[in-house]
This record gives sequence, structure tokens and C-alpha cells, in this order.
Amino acid sequence: MSVIREITLPGIGQKFEIKTRSGDKLVVIVHDDGRRELYHFYHNRPDDSISMISLDDSEARQVSSIIGGSAYKPKALESIEVALDDLVIEWYKIEDGMWCVGKTIGELDVPQKTFASIVALVSPDQSKKINPGPEELIRVGIFVVVMGERQQIQAFKRLILKGGP
Repeated sequence: MSVIREITLPGIGQKFEIKTRSGDKLVVIVHDDGRRELYHFYHNRPDDSISMISLDDSEARQVSSIIGGSAYKPKALESIEVALDDLVIEWYKIEDGMWCVGKTIGELDVPQKTFASIVALVSPDQSKKINPGPEELIRVGIFVVVMGERQQIQAFKRLILKGGP
């Protein structure tokens, strides 16, 4: 199993150190402005970087999509994908003016109105509430992580923006 260490870099962003099963070391720095830097280190000299690449937010998301299997699905994963075929996980940053601001999860009634599920709330300070209860308040600046099928996710987006499916 690979080991991932997360380190806060004040004024810069987050640093993720990944030690793979094969012994390689990869460091990803996510800057607060959206840039990502990736560093690959020598296997036998973990403090000496072999290479570095810098990606803007859009490029990083494209690479993430490729690595995550959206662009090409390896044959070995096809049986897993069948079970998750239509399942989508999205996250939405809550901004001022959205209909859902100031309402509780219970007031939103997401399962009944959209058939989607809110699986987490992530605050700007990176604190997380996994499987939040109906009493949790939707505030400006948080990220709402939601799971469902595509049409359910679209209904959820309409709900938080305008109050209706």
C-alpha cells in the first residue's frame, strides 16, 4: 500500500508526499492559486529530484481525469466499473447568493428532491464532516461533496442554486 503524507504550507498551499509500493517518491504541491507542481525523486536518493513539472488548474484536472481512468479504462478495471457505472461524485463550492446558503441539510431535503446524497462538507480550513447530519448548516465558502447518478447530480445543482429541481 502506498503512503501519502499531507503537509500544510502556510501562504503557499498543500504538499502531498507519496511513497509508492515500488519505492518511488512523488511530491505534489497544490498552490492556493490553483497551480500544481509535481516532483519525481530518484528511487535510491529520495532527496534528489529527477524532474519537475508545473500545471495550471485546467491542465491538472485533465491529467487527473486521465490518471483516474476517465479517458481510458484499463481492461482489469472493467468489472469494478460495472458496479460504479453511473455513479458520480461531485463537489460544489457554496457562494454568496446561492439559494441553499443559510439552510440546513435537513431543510434542503436532498434525498427526496434529487435522490442524490451529500457525503461530506469541507470547510475552507480543510476540516471535514463526513456523512453530515440534517442539522448541518450550509455556509458560504464550504464545499459540498455529493454522490448520485448524473441526472441526480444535475437536480442537486439546480436545488442549491435556485431552490428547485
